Amino acid sequence: MSFRQRLVERVHDIWQTPGLISTLLLPLSWLVWLFVTLKRRRWQKQPPARPTHLPVIVVGNLVVGGTGKTPVVIALVKGLQALGLRPGVISRGYGAQSAGAEARTGVAPLDPAQFGDEPSLIASATGAPVAVHPKRALALHALHSQWPEVNIVISDDGLQHLALARDIEVVVQDARGLGNGRLLPAGPLREPRSRLNTVDLIITNATAADTREAVTNPHRHKPLPGMPSHVPQLRMQLQPVSCTHLQTGEVIAWARWRQQFASARIGAVAAIGQPERFFGMLRRLGVTLDATLALPDHDTYKNPPFDKLDTTLILVTDKDAVKCLPTTDARLWSVQVSPRFSDDQWVEHLYRQLQSRSPT
Repeated sequence: MSFRQRLVERVHDIWQTPGLISTLLLPLSWLVWLFVTLKRRRWQKQPPARPTHLPVIVVGNLVVGGTGKTPVVIALVKGLQALGLRPGVISRGYGAQSAGAEARTGVAPLDPAQFGDEPSLIASATGAPVAVHPKRALALHALHSQWPEVNIVISDDGLQHLALARDIEVVVQDARGLGNGRLLPAGPLREPRSRLNTVDLIITNATAADTREAVTNPHRHKPLPGMPSHVPQLRMQLQPVSCTHLQTGEVIAWARWRQQFASARIGAVAAIGQPERFFGMLRRLGVTLDATLALPDHDTYKNPPFDKLDTTLILVTDKDAVKCLPTTDARLWSVQVSPRFSDDQWVEHLYRQLQSRSPT
């Protein structure tokens, strides 16, 4: 395990319980609380202007680090498309080169260096148009100008970006929950836990600690421990569906891939918020990983790390795959995952909620 991995795990341990180090950091958290509170009050007194008439759904998280937000955004876009809507996506474009004054817009395939890895993956998976800019309102305006047929917008992240007016807020969390419940840097929270009282839906990314019944049985209105009881909640679980050979584009169903390469020496690389979640998922499904490599979230893969792995095959996430193309390394396969929700009608429920708020 690298020094960075050990440091990240140590920080996560500190953030999970209200221990000594966390308590010593509380004065700094109070300053964060003051900043967040004053910021929210400012936008409450002067709500942001809407650059378009389009309804906006924000998908974000309250804690630092990856929670599985991107698969939720993809599922939401596909669900809205299935309802006959024409969604578009806006994002900050984290990890992309600076967009300057103008927002970048496009449809798949998108260059991750220009748009960021997550927007590139979302565009590829959904076919929806995408606009990126640190100021989401500028991205929204550019999206509407370029694709006037878009009639609903999903903001990939942006829960704390209060300059963007929104109609629906969805929070995605994982097994960490709210950790020790403290604000940065004493805990993992970007905003006070009371912020959950004002959102419209909480989705928990289930892990091995959750029973299969927790995902397969609908409990949409049953609150999870520590969560507000009046906010609808879902559980989801990410499951591999296929693997794609990055050099040739060949796609193989997950079960067949596992059977075909059962005796291979397999490595895995991930540059996501929680790399161990990817590695852990593979191990739980019976994949013996002979080597793993965790990279910083949004790593550009400008210097490919694959020579460090002495394995026959290497698995990467779809989010990382968009940055590895084109490749001459025949060992690389990306894993496509699909979220399974405890309520498969959740997008329809959310859209009905949005319609009920629209002016008549």
